[in-house]
Amino acid sequence: MNESAENKLARFLQFYNALSHDGLDRLADIYTEDVTFVDPVHQITGRPNLTAYFSHAYQRLTYCKFEPVSQTDAEQLSFISWIMTLSHPAIGKGKSIEVHGCTELRWRGQRIYYHRDFYDLTELVYQHLPILGWATTHVKHRMAKA
Repeated sequence: MNESAENKLARFLQFYNALSHDGLDRLADIYTEDVTFVDPVHQITGRPNLTAYFSHAYQRLTYCKFEPVSQTDAEQLSFISWIMTLSHPAIGKGKSIEVHGCTELRWRGQRIYYHRDFYDLTELVYQHLPILGWATTHVKHRMAKA
């Protein structure tokens, strides 16, 4: 029996909300061997490389949860918008921050072969750095007035 598109997306969210540095062996349950993963900073090809990326990313991560906002599901293509709440000692002195974004997922059967995250890198990183935070906030305010 084929899993419905809605169930696949629910399983994807459940996976990410339970993901930790110790659970990276479960990436094979979600991703194909030849997966392509893209975000504003990286483009990664292959599950072994994705596992290495997550191993580094989750090593010091204190907390990370995704709250779905809206979604569109199909058999081979899904989109989901989300609010990610995270805490990392290297970002904003470890305080909890929220980042709004969305994900495009392309499915091959029950696993993902293409994953692309869209989010504002300023919201995630830059605005939490002392000098860059001030500068990006200043530029945003000036642009809003233009």
